[in-house]
Amino acid sequence: MSIYEPNNLYIRLMSYNWELPDWPDFSYHQPVSENLHSGFLLKSGQIFGYLKGFPKENQTELILEVMVEEAIKTSEIEGEFISRQDVLSSIRKNLGIHENQPVLVKDHRAKGIARLMIAVRTSYAEPLKEIDLFAWHEMLMEGNRYVQAGKWRTDSSPMQVVSGPVGKETVHFEAPPSDLVPGEMNRFIDWFNITTPGQKDAINNPMTRAGIAHLYFESIHPFEDGNGRIGRALAEKVLHQGLGEPTLISLSNTIEKNKNAYYEGLKKAQRSNEITNWLNYFAGTVIQAQQAAERLIQFTLKKMKFFDAYRSRLNDRQIKAINRMLEEGPDGFGGGMSAKKYMAITNASKPTATRDLQELRDLGVFIPSGGGRSVSYGLGLDF
Repeated sequence: MSIYEPNNLYIRLMSYNWELPDWPDFSYHQPVSENLHSGFLLKSGQIFGYLKGFPKENQTELILEVMVEEAIKTSEIEGEFISRQDVLSSIRKNLGIHENQPVLVKDHRAKGIARLMIAVRTSYAEPLKEIDLFAWHEMLMEGNRYVQAGKWRTDSSPMQVVSGPVGKETVHFEAPPSDLVPGEMNRFIDWFNITTPGQKDAINNPMTRAGIAHLYFESIHPFEDGNGRIGRALAEKVLHQGLGEPTLISLSNTIEKNKNAYYEGLKKAQRSNEITNWLNYFAGTVIQAQQAAERLIQFTLKKMKFFDAYRSRLNDRQIKAINRMLEEGPDGFGGGMSAKKYMAITNASKPTATRDLQELRDLGVFIPSGGGRSVSYGLGLDF
């Protein structure tokens, strides 16, 4: 651990993993991921099978949803909140998928994270190169004038992960000095490539390799900013490589639901190069992300069945409002649909909104909650 003396003299009381003589020779007993490996592969095969059974446009919808979710949640973990619609529009634009009404995206963060999601997914099979990491960092830092984009950090000050108010900071981790970063990253990139399936030192369990890759990268912390997002992208690249095609999971969506466990796991793992506990945590995260992907597929199937049953009975405004609610995914539309929200989404007048909502209620599509002016509606569907 670390402390600050009253005179602000920073005192180190404990070594970090990269300072230990066995760095970076990580060791571990048979982790949970080894026991879960066959189940992970089986479930992945089932998910791919489900996906390929969908019409092409629905396959695209599912892939887009996963990329959007990953982009939003990997940013939220770092305290950045970006618009779902901006990210979706950016991904669509970069993939050449045209929207009915093109949206001008001004948020550089949404543009950058969207490009990163696509880059990771489309180039997963390629060996990792320094130039790739620089390109990813430039994407993330698009529009940021305060960070050196596409370069390893060079500041002579310690790179620390801290929390707490100024003057009373708690230092959770201190990364290697900047002058060590180029050498450390060369060694990391070599390790990443020789442990790829089919290579001489292959780690054939993708959950184990992804957990090591993420911890290894985060411990070097090579950039001024964006390390967490790139580290999680690397973990997904590993999972894609291990399965031989892009998997349909969002690690960050699962991590963000319990950020404290994530940060605590990293903190403990960065005190030693014996990392069994970290790999157990990470394997559990991957399995939960897989389960979430399966729920998303089931959710999408139910959407298809819903529109097959109701589309001919709904007007364009109602379809637009329902689609907006469904964009939130299996977790639902926060607060339900109100007349005010309906008017904002559809540009309907108050009488028209009231009439549309009543029709949806009578059809059983909307279930009312509350009463009077505070009434709101949830989707009356088994999602």
